[in-house]
Amino acid sequence: MFGFLKKSAPSESATPQADAVAPDGAARPSWGERLKAGLSRTRQQLGGGLASLFGRRRIDEELLEELESTLLMADCGVDATTHLIDELRRRWKRDKLETADQLQGALADALHEIVAPLEAPLQVDGHHPFIIMIAGVNGAGKTTSIGKLAKYFQAQGKSVLLAAGDTFRAAAREQLMTWGERNNVTVIAQDGGDAAAVIFDAINAARARGIDVVLADTAGRLPTQLHLMEEIAKVRRVIAKAEPSGPHEAILVLDANIGQNALAQVKAFDAAIGVTGLVLTKLDGTAKGGVVAAIARQCPKPLRFIGVGEGIDDLQPFRAREFVDALFATPSGSAGDDNA
Repeated sequence: MFGFLKKSAPSESATPQADAVAPDGAARPSWGERLKAGLSRTRQQLGGGLASLFGRRRIDEELLEELESTLLMADCGVDATTHLIDELRRRWKRDKLETADQLQGALADALHEIVAPLEAPLQVDGHHPFIIMIAGVNGAGKTTSIGKLAKYFQAQGKSVLLAAGDTFRAAAREQLMTWGERNNVTVIAQDGGDAAAVIFDAINAARARGIDVVLADTAGRLPTQLHLMEEIAKVRRVIAKAEPSGPHEAILVLDANIGQNALAQVKAFDAAIGVTGLVLTKLDGTAKGGVVAAIARQCPKPLRFIGVGEGIDDLQPFRAREFVDALFATPSGSAGDDNA
C-alpha cells in the first residue's frame, strides 16, 4: 500500500553537481550574491525609488510623503510604513539628517529593527524524530520547499524522511518522490487515501529507523475552504496521536508574490494548525519583498527560511541584517540584475 524510496547512508552527499556550478562551469555565486540578485526587483521598487527621491532634493516633509508611497508600493503595509516614516521623521529632527545617504542609512536601520525579531533559525535537536508539518496554499512552493529543506538538514548531518501527505494531487506525490531520489532519502507515499494515515505511518517508520527529521507534506488549500482547513487541523491532531509532543514545528509556506495577502494566510493557518514558523519563497520573482516588514508588524511568526531561486540550495535561513543589506545594496556592474 505504501511506497518507499531507498534510505541514504549518513555519509552520502545529497548535493548534485549541477547545483554547485553555473552552466558555464564557473563556481556558483555565493548565497549573499544570490540573495542580492534575487531581491533586485524589490530593490528596484524600494531602493531605486529611494535613490530617485534622495538624489533630487533635500529632506523635507514632501520627500517623506513620497517615500511613504514608495514603501507602500513595495508591500511593506500601512502599519510598517507608518512606523518607518514616523521613525525617520524622529531621526531626521533628532540627528539633523541632511543627505540622502544619511536618510537611507536611517531607513535601513529602522527596517532592520522591525524585521530582526523574525530571525529565529530552526533547531531540530530537541526531539527524535523532529516532526515538521508543512502547509500552504496551492502554488506557494510547498513541495519544492520540502525538497530543499531535506537537503538543508542533510547538510547538517541529519537523516531525513519525507511523508507524501498531499494525497489529493498525484503530481505532488511524484514531485516529492523526485526530490527524495535527488536527495537520496526515504519517501513514504500512498496512492490516494487519507493524508493523516500516510503521515501517521511515516512517523512510526521514522521512529523505527532512527530518523532525525520528518518532513510531512500536506495538500494545498485556500483559507476560505473551511472544510479543508478543518481537515488540516485533523492532520495535526493525528500527528499528536502518533507523537504526543508533535508536531514540533508547523511551517506555513508563503509565496512572496501575494504581498499583503500573506497576512490573511498566516492568520487563517495559525488558527487551524498553530503556525510556529514561515518559509517565504519566490522573492526573486517579485517586487513585494517589503511584505517581510508587514509580517513583522502584524503577525510576527518566526521567518525560518527565505527562497530566491530554483536551485536546491536557494532556500536558506532568514538573517535580518543580511536581508536588509541586500535590499539596499548597490549593484556592481550588472551583477545585481543577475538571476541565480
